[in-house]
Amino acid sequence: MSLRQRSRAALVLSAAALLALTACTAVDETSPTSTGDAGDGSIKTGQGVSADPCPDAVNADNGCIYLGVLSDLTEGPFAALAVPITDAQRAFWKRVNEDGGIGGYDIDIDTYTRDTKYQAAEHAAQYQQISSNIAGIAQTLGTVNTESVLPDMIERSLVAVPASWWSGYAFDDNDGGIILETGYSYCTEAIVGLDWFAEKQAQPEKVQAVGYPGDYGGDSAEGVKRWAEENGAQALTAVATGPNQVVGNQDAVVAAVLQGGADVVVLAVGPAETAEIVGKLAASGFGGRFLGSLPTWNPALLQSAAAPALTGLYHHLSPYEGWDGESDALTAIKESLGGELPTNQGYIIGWALNYPMKAALEAAAEAGDLTPEGIAAVIDGLTVDFEGMTQEHVYGGDPQENAAQAVLVSVPDESVDLGLRTVERFFEGPTFDKTDYSAACVASS
Repeated sequence: MSLRQRSRAALVLSAAALLALTACTAVDETSPTSTGDAGDGSIKTGQGVSADPCPDAVNADNGCIYLGVLSDLTEGPFAALAVPITDAQRAFWKRVNEDGGIGGYDIDIDTYTRDTKYQAAEHAAQYQQISSNIAGIAQTLGTVNTESVLPDMIERSLVAVPASWWSGYAFDDNDGGIILETGYSYCTEAIVGLDWFAEKQAQPEKVQAVGYPGDYGGDSAEGVKRWAEENGAQALTAVATGPNQVVGNQDAVVAAVLQGGADVVVLAVGPAETAEIVGKLAASGFGGRFLGSLPTWNPALLQSAAAPALTGLYHHLSPYEGWDGESDALTAIKESLGGELPTNQGYIIGWALNYPMKAALEAAAEAGDLTPEGIAAVIDGLTVDFEGMTQEHVYGGDPQENAAQAVLVSVPDESVDLGLRTVERFFEGPTFDKTDYSAACVASS
């Protein structure tokens, strides 16, 4: 048994034990489920779908589809991002309901929204409390957290949208075909980001990855390695680090990067670590440039001491349009906020997460089966349009052929709302199609 297989087996066993324990201790909630045929009998329904209207229903004559949300909403390390993600999801489904809902049903994500504090054990416990009352999961934050409940999700046919970008979600043998990923993977992001730098800035001779271990930093580091192999560059030893709350500071990273002297450093860390690493390296005379993964940015960084260094040395990578985007999706996002600015780009991410679930519910309603099994049955071959904020995506099929790989590149700019100015829209480079994308770039844990 490989290391990945042993790790996954241990994860499944521990998750199963936890689910068994929480099944005995979970809060007894009354399910809103109405099984059988709904309304005029044209749509078969199961758990998580009720003929009764949603609480605070927009359409009093509609039934209700209940979706779960498992996120980091108070004290976890990603709460600052997850709160606006969840706010955007709430606004998105409000828009859907105001347009009449789906198949005679409004959608509710509030009733079964739970705070998991970005802890796998809490994620599993909260999942167990809601899993028999929902038709699907609108957000499950974090790869390891999601993996902790994935076997049970597969058993229940609960389609779920992850708020994480691990490469493994492109492969049905990892997720049972029930995961609706959005955008590209961290691995793909590193490959295409380096292609952009090589074409638009300068061909790097030495590249280096810095990141959290596991699905985030590990996935990104593998992308850096693959790009170097295909382009005749030297991939310096990847530098693993953690959040400052865990490791204290990034001095070891700064020392390692200085010693290596990379032309480009690809960051897969949090905003606080990004500011410290870029700021300290700039102050030390480092001459390289930085490509930052999607989660590395927060507008507050422009108020930090590292702002000048970030403005001069850092480029942000994203699969989604920024606030200066002009797509129909960005127009709808801005309308949902009534002219106000969101706290950060998490709101844009949260909006994007909903399109696949909306498409799945519409396809299942059209097929006449809104049971969890019916929703899962429409995923293979499902084509999803994101109203222009990211690439159209086809689920299932050949992961390499269907992989999203267009990157938007931005630079810090304090004159732009949310602090990022787009300099490249939907760039696609040549390297990804030369690599072997037949399995996850790295294991999830």
